[in-house]
Amino acid sequence: MSARILPRSYYLSEDVLALSKDLLGKVLVTSFNHEVTAGIIVETEAYHGAQDKASHAYNNRRTSRTETMYAEGGVAYIYLCYGLHHLFNIVTGPKNIPHAVLVRAIEPVDGIPTMLKRRMLKGISHRLTGGPGILSQALGITKRNDGSLLTNEPIWIEDRKIVVSKKDIIASCRVGIDYAEEHRDLPWRFRLRNSPWTSKA
Repeated sequence: MSARILPRSYYLSEDVLALSKDLLGKVLVTSFNHEVTAGIIVETEAYHGAQDKASHAYNNRRTSRTETMYAEGGVAYIYLCYGLHHLFNIVTGPKNIPHAVLVRAIEPVDGIPTMLKRRMLKGISHRLTGGPGILSQALGITKRNDGSLLTNEPIWIEDRKIVVSKKDIIASCRVGIDYAEEHRDLPWRFRLRNSPWTSKA
């Protein structure tokens, strides 16, 4: 299978919704301590920077945590949710436009024994990588990787020529953002139809 690491230029589009959909079918790869793990991205959520009430950068909020979001696209924005789960986001767009894509689920393809060990599981199931916190654990991603450039080790994204048809992409509301008022119901979560690894509607 031919694979190409996505160049930084890929992430510089200002259309975070289009990128969120285009990332479906791409492969998220990590390499820690010479252990390579990877999974096909099957679910994403778009966060539209300063205009999005669900975004950490809403109204151009800048804190020590959100500063990564203002970097030029192509870096990882990773934060700790509820003090437990490391959530992996991809910063997109030009510098100082804080758009981001949350990767919510992947289908495991490489390094599955390592993923199972990290998740302390005995067999493959939705519990391995079917959620944003557990996929980070399976891939070994933590907050220490915040700000990492996504074009080389330890974290990168590949195009393995997996074709995703527009008709196979489901758009629905984002998850866990009741605080976002009218933006709560925007259909900015994208999933691959019939994938057993994605969240429920």
